[in-house]
Amino acid sequence: MGEETKEFTCSNCMFSVKYNYFGTKPPFAKAVVLMEEAYVMKDPFSTDFGLIVIGSNCSLCLNPVCGSQSCSVFYTKRFCLACAANKLEEFPSQIQQEVSKNLQQTPS
Repeated sequence: MGEETKEFTCSNCMFSVKYNYFGTKPPFAKAVVLMEEAYVMKDPFSTDFGLIVIGSNCSLCLNPVCGSQSCSVFYTKRFCLACAANKLEEFPSQIQQEVSKNLQQTPS
């Protein structure tokens, strides 16, 4: 009996990978509770109950974004860099600096 997998695609960088679960409590890692609803895959290199968090949905535009610094930032919730840039003044100064730095490093 095979487990169903679905495809995650980052709306920013187009990174694409199969995932096993979306949510905060992966059934294959019962001791783990994530701080956000996330796309999760089983770690293929783990013999235990390892997992890899791939990304989440932007809390503003709802587009799926990977966890890469060039695609998203997490501050209480996940934000794609475009939405974070549009709301930059609403973030603390440290997050503003991080977003600005990541935007400068992102190819247009």
